[in-house]
Amino acid sequence: MRQVDHFIVGNSPAPSRKHQIWNPSTGEVQAEVALAGRDLLDAAVETAKLVQPEWAATNPQKRARVMFKFKELIEANMKPLAELLSSEHGKTVPDAMGDVQRGLEVIEYACGIPQVLKGEFTQGAGPGIDVYSMRQPLGIGAGITPFNFPAMIPMWMFGMACAAGNAFILKPSERDPSVPVRLAELFVEAGAPEGLLQVVHGDKEMVDAILDHPDIPAISFVGSSDIAHYIYHRGAEQGKRVQAFGGAKNHGVVMPDADLDQVVNDLAGAAFGSAGERCMALPVVVPVGEDTAERLKEKLIPAIHALRVGVSTDPDAHYGPVVTPEHKARVEQWITTAEKEGGEIVIDGRGFELQGHEKGFFVGPTLIDHVTPDMASYKEEIFGPVLQIVRAKDFEEAVRLPSEHQYGNGVAIFTRNGHAAREFANRVQVGMVGVNVPIPVPVAYHSFGGWKRSGFGDIDQYGTEGLAFWTKKKKITERWPDGGGDGSNAFVIPTMG
Repeated sequence: MRQVDHFIVGNSPAPSRKHQIWNPSTGEVQAEVALAGRDLLDAAVETAKLVQPEWAATNPQKRARVMFKFKELIEANMKPLAELLSSEHGKTVPDAMGDVQRGLEVIEYACGIPQVLKGEFTQGAGPGIDVYSMRQPLGIGAGITPFNFPAMIPMWMFGMACAAGNAFILKPSERDPSVPVRLAELFVEAGAPEGLLQVVHGDKEMVDAILDHPDIPAISFVGSSDIAHYIYHRGAEQGKRVQAFGGAKNHGVVMPDADLDQVVNDLAGAAFGSAGERCMALPVVVPVGEDTAERLKEKLIPAIHALRVGVSTDPDAHYGPVVTPEHKARVEQWITTAEKEGGEIVIDGRGFELQGHEKGFFVGPTLIDHVTPDMASYKEEIFGPVLQIVRAKDFEEAVRLPSEHQYGNGVAIFTRNGHAAREFANRVQVGMVGVNVPIPVPVAYHSFGGWKRSGFGDIDQYGTEGLAFWTKKKKITERWPDGGGDGSNAFVIPTMG
């Protein structure tokens, strides 16, 4: 059985606990990952404390050269990284390549760290006084990342943190940990000092150790909302800087004037791509008006039937299996719940089996109509290949539905009406908005972050927001007296009058 170990400086102790890594396409256990806790974290932190000061003292241009080399290595290893990712997660290889690529875009942004790290300067803020500021690294950052993007989200975090001069300790999901380890190996190959980026594996014991460790001042997390709230609360109690991003229930509002052929094409990818295991998936479509709803439904049904579910290596598959047998059971239970609540199961993905891979964790594409806001299946995140239709009688209701939902990650509106789009974008209470864009993830030089229970903390991921999170700003007020020793040029605190 293949063993996945920690990526730290020095030898890892013999693991007392392990976690199984599935092959979601076959339903077989393919590997084991070692789990550890506080003792191993302490060792990783001590190494980081030795390495980080010299890295922080390295000029930003030299740090950028490491990021450039890392970018080249990722590009050279794109296919094997995607294949490794697919084998543990289940998403198709092209989808996995997109996972790597979106993380790589943040690395590209981090290659410009000398430019974005520049501070501010004001000459003559007072008599002979200049004021300037600089951004300095925090020391050691930590990232706790989810299973659904094992390449992209780690690179979102450690790319910005390390470029800014920090050391970084990554705790990836134990469900698909091999790609994060491989990224750390490539980072060292790119010229980063050993110990700057370390990968530790664990469960709640390791998470709590990270949250409580006095030498880790900043933590970034992506996962479910309940755990995000726990991490934010416990980390903040320890005086740490915390950004914790949670779940989502993204809506796609379809106006009567929308191009429905384009909408259906967008929904097929946004709702069912990666088996719906995305916090920026689009699992709720909101047609405005009964006529729009019926026309959309008529076009959705054949499009969903045409979707091909396959193993992760199938080049013709639109999506693959979900990640574990437990997750398959959870998604199917939500479909059952929606049915019991009164939802109309138009297309049922429960009990789906792929010929030759009957033990794989596959869920067929599912369409549920006449879902209402009082249903639990609408309120909660399903995180699977399930699209729900919630019919809105008018534009006002369409704005209200995502605005009043407990999650506020992403939302989209499909329309040809510029006024309606502008009004919607201005009024909807959601963090990321797409206009005729079904998955409105901002590009790397902007920032990613949701509202309400989708995001705890007030600083977003990557871009200038990410730089702000992983650095502390120091302000200097400076004066060089030009007088003699009689005190005539001394600084006097300003007073009124």
